[in-house]
Amino acid sequence: MSATDSQRPPAQSYGAASMEKIVSLCKRRGFVFQSSEIYGGLNGLWDYGPLGVELKRNVKNYWWRVMVHERDDVVGMDGSILMNRAVWKASGHEDTFSDPMVDCRTCKSRLRADQVIDKGRGKQCPNCGGKDLTEARAFNLMFKTYVGATEDESSVTYLRPETAQAIFVQFKNVLDVSRKKLPFGIAQIGKAFRNEINPRNFTFRSREFEQMELEYFCRPVEGIKLLEYWKEQRLKFYENIGLSREKLHVLNVPDGDRAFYSKGTYDIEYEFPFGRQELEGVAYRTDYDLAQHQKASGKSLEYFDEETKQKFIPHVIEPSAGVDRTVLALICEAYSEDQAPDEKGKMETRTVLRFHPRVAPVKCAVFPLLKNKEPLVAKAREVVDLLRPHMFVFYDESGAIGRRYRRQDEIGTPFGITVDFETLGEKDAVLKDTVTLRERDSMKQERVAIKDLPDLLRSRIS
Repeated sequence: MSATDSQRPPAQSYGAASMEKIVSLCKRRGFVFQSSEIYGGLNGLWDYGPLGVELKRNVKNYWWRVMVHERDDVVGMDGSILMNRAVWKASGHEDTFSDPMVDCRTCKSRLRADQVIDKGRGKQCPNCGGKDLTEARAFNLMFKTYVGATEDESSVTYLRPETAQAIFVQFKNVLDVSRKKLPFGIAQIGKAFRNEINPRNFTFRSREFEQMELEYFCRPVEGIKLLEYWKEQRLKFYENIGLSREKLHVLNVPDGDRAFYSKGTYDIEYEFPFGRQELEGVAYRTDYDLAQHQKASGKSLEYFDEETKQKFIPHVIEPSAGVDRTVLALICEAYSEDQAPDEKGKMETRTVLRFHPRVAPVKCAVFPLLKNKEPLVAKAREVVDLLRPHMFVFYDESGAIGRRYRRQDEIGTPFGITVDFETLGEKDAVLKDTVTLRERDSMKQERVAIKDLPDLLRSRIS
């Protein structure tokens, strides 16, 4: 991991070829599809296929495990996507949640102002190089909708652009029922929506996305220390799901680029093939959100300190991660190509997704050596039934065994189990009820007793 960076380098064009391969693999193997594809799609919106939804679920489950279940000081909640319009007025989103937008009159592109190029000869469109640009104007990113039978100002609300505000407005309720003392956190995973001016880079910047957010409430004197603590905890999380520390960077957001109420913000960034981009923000939001909602609602959101007998509005540290960005980073990190022998010993290119076993969509694949030998098929089915209560298992009996291995390598399955004639005890009675266990990355194989498989695989996956 690099030292804390003071500024982000410009996005680079390196890795375009590998990004094309990754996007192609994602569709071909069922990780990600364009939303509404048969109707031409809808820009900035994506659907997750059978493998993508498993990968996504594994990321969310591990986040919930380490952020909630393994801690005494964090509880969870699940807020609604639609909230009273007053929430977004109080938080400032209705008036200020916008990006500066610029139009290119030459190619009709619509751009965020920070995408416009300036090479010292005036501002240019990054798409066509044209200089006939409009002045920047504010564009609110929230999706507006109406609640109820009438469409007028009294029924206006918005699809939430972040999950955090639900936590802030339910702070008092959660505090009362959980009986937690400061410092403590409220965690939430959920969908958010932003009408992005220019969605790009596959699933990285989308109009519908999922967030994993923690609001960690504390005394004001603890804020800076806890900001550093959560930065390190979040870096450890990404390392534990398989992202390389060398590709993770910490941007210490300068004062001028932070929200006015923030006392400190770190962006945790990853080196994607399309450049270094933000995975997660860890922000010290002070007491701004709770104070705004207390003022607007007229309801007390103060915390009573039993030790000092004082009331005050807690400060908050917010680690806010994007599920979709994390999934994309994992796929980019895992994608690799190497050389491996085919059935005849000839070397060929092997595409492999080297996922960490704990996030891999499929944990283990089971193969009978031959599909037309009923004893092999029956025993393989027994192995599947043995493992399924413990992990997601895939059964495959079609094609040569080498082809089946390659298919699983390409979707990132860490372990392959082959039921062969030794399993039936036909060649050596000592090997009866053992199977061949193959490891994806090294392709090494070992004989393992069937009865030992659940414990062995669980230990290697966790």
